Amino acid sequence: MSLEQVVVLLVAAAGAGWVDAVVGGGGLLQLPALMVAGIPPVQAMATNKLSSVFGTTTAAITYVRSTKLDRQVAIPAGALAVLSSGLGATAAVAISAEVLRPVVMVVLLGVAAFVTLRPAMGQVPKPHLRTNARVVAAVAVGGVGIAFYDGIMGPGTGTFLIIAFTTILGLDFVNASATAKIINIGTNVGALVVFGLQGHVLWTLGLGMAVCNIAGARLGARMALKRGASFVRVVLLIVVAAMVTRLAWQQFA
Repeated sequence: MSLEQVVVLLVAAAGAGWVDAVVGGGGLLQLPALMVAGIPPVQAMATNKLSSVFGTTTAAITYVRSTKLDRQVAIPAGALAVLSSGLGATAAVAISAEVLRPVVMVVLLGVAAFVTLRPAMGQVPKPHLRTNARVVAAVAVGGVGIAFYDGIMGPGTGTFLIIAFTTILGLDFVNASATAKIINIGTNVGALVVFGLQGHVLWTLGLGMAVCNIAGARLGARMALKRGASFVRVVLLIVVAAMVTRLAWQQFA
């Protein structure tokens, strides 16, 4: 791998850390960059997880120090996410991304329409929506369904978690993002363990990218906390549009 390719990957890792810290979706930057550098898909996914787990943990610590974390959801969903993502990573070598890509595109388009047509969503918390049944649903959706997807494919996981917690529990975007980070740590750890045992992780490259991912994550989390829910909403829409464009290009190119 050339020096120029390494520099591009480090820059992509920093950008991915920033995006992940704000709304999730950092894999949109890191995965294509790794693949363009000539790294096979499974190794790219594995190395992406190594880098991302450091950035996500950094963002989570930053959020926890400054905003409220929904521990009733984050802790059980985070624990379940380790197992669910690990199962997803095990299935990743058997399930083609070509099968999942159209489904993810449709879901992302639905997310974009939903957020656009409901501008007040996520701007302020709605505690009246919170019930025991909704808490259980949020844990199941985040810790099982979305976590399993993260192990198989990955990009957009943080975004899906934020939307789930906003709609199901009535959290605002900032608190939803903070809670999502804990589950995202679990999904990254679960998939990383499986990929590591299978020998797919490029450790030296991944750790180098992790340093840049941490720097981007710290900046992103601080900006989200400082600028609030409106800023997160705008970035979310931009990231969703970029992910749909990227997936469509992969699907039809």
